[in-house]
Amino acid sequence: MTNTDSTLIESMNEALMSVIGTINGLLWGQVLVYLLVGVGIYFTVRLGFIQLRQLGHSVKILRSGQEIDSGISSYQVFCTSMAARVGTGNMAGVAVALTVGGPGAIFWMWVIALFGMATAFIESTLAQVYKVKDVDGQYRGGPAYYMEKGLGQRWMGTLFSIFLIIAFGLVFNAVQANTITDALNHSFGFDKTIMGVVIVAVSGFFIMGGLRRVASASSKIVPVMAIGYLAIALIIVVMNITEVPAVLTLIVKSAFGWQEAAAGGVAYTIAQAMQSGIARGLFSNEAGMGSAANIAASATPNPNHPASQGFVQMLGVFVDTLVICTASAAMIMLSGVMDQPDAATGISLLQQALTNELGGWTSYFMALAILLFCFTSIIANYSYAETNVMFLNGNSKKGLFGFRLCVLAMVMFGSVASLPVVWNLADASMGMMALINIVALVLLSKLAIKVIKDYEVQLKAGKTPEFDRTKFPELDDLDGAWHPKKKKA
Repeated sequence: MTNTDSTLIESMNEALMSVIGTINGLLWGQVLVYLLVGVGIYFTVRLGFIQLRQLGHSVKILRSGQEIDSGISSYQVFCTSMAARVGTGNMAGVAVALTVGGPGAIFWMWVIALFGMATAFIESTLAQVYKVKDVDGQYRGGPAYYMEKGLGQRWMGTLFSIFLIIAFGLVFNAVQANTITDALNHSFGFDKTIMGVVIVAVSGFFIMGGLRRVASASSKIVPVMAIGYLAIALIIVVMNITEVPAVLTLIVKSAFGWQEAAAGGVAYTIAQAMQSGIARGLFSNEAGMGSAANIAASATPNPNHPASQGFVQMLGVFVDTLVICTASAAMIMLSGVMDQPDAATGISLLQQALTNELGGWTSYFMALAILLFCFTSIIANYSYAETNVMFLNGNSKKGLFGFRLCVLAMVMFGSVASLPVVWNLADASMGMMALINIVALVLLSKLAIKVIKDYEVQLKAGKTPEFDRTKFPELDDLDGAWHPKKKKA
């Protein structure tokens, strides 16, 4: 290759990075933030703040949906969606929000999670309403399906599927693998190539088993990793219990005005706190992006009503942001590391906080936490992509084995290499799929709200909610899992 060719390739790469960077800046810096916040507020009002009124009922459904005779339970679906949601964003993302927006960013993360719970409710309910059965009798559904069956726009579903497959099925899994090998190499000196082979082998075992094996693994691993992480956070909170009121006061004050906060007396504006907190919160809990709705459709609901899975997924947003992200913020703020002039950034800030409070052994704990968080994200992300591959193939398994090999190849690639332009492309893909999903949610929200209110009416009457298709004439032409298509006289 000549110097001219090399220069040309480098110039093209820089131009591509610039274009993708501009798209991401527009999508994530402006358009999506306002749209996701807007629809979250709209759905919250239309549903009468259901995320506050029925939070206890969500927990009740989750507890009652752990065991079923066949299929995938609501509890397994909850754990799979949490496996995808909970990752380094709950650690590094929170640290970035604090560094960029100050303590007030945490308050705005809470706010966006509150509104996002309503959005997650809507999209998961729609995923259930329009789900179908595949060739193996497994439920399939999600945004691509409700775009095709609810709106009659298969082209929208096709675009959504392509964007999701690129982002979640391929690139994000490479990112997760890269994070694992980096952490293990830094903490233990493990060779990245060898670890990549191990990750591929273990991931392959679960991926080749399909949705049921992924859901089963998630239901066992996610509770362990979440409880372990929260236990460490609780220890630090108890050690600094007298400082908790001051930290909470600082978060609220910083959210609504200028505040000489941590990081060497840096003052943060309301705009900084809001933008950082909202962006990181949305990126963490994924409400409105349409990703978690893919696995929500696979559940066998308990009770037998589409809205029941909406309650479960709403709880997932709560746990992700209001519980796990808050735990990360508590560990960082209570440790005092942000007051140090040489404070680290990103996930290193959290590691510094743990080391200050509990000692050097926490570097091994962090490596284990990253391993579990990222590995479960790999298999859960795959499950999202699998459903969309099948959508493109007319719910057949044609090409599924080849796609699984592609996923594992990207996991291996990510274990040993880093290519920023690919990561930025994934962000752009996720932004585009979120944009398409928001349009579909707004257009189908009338039906979703009607289904949810039907559930609440039955619940208020003391009944166990059951879905009665005859109450929804708008579904007469739908041939789905809930009811066969009504035959013409």
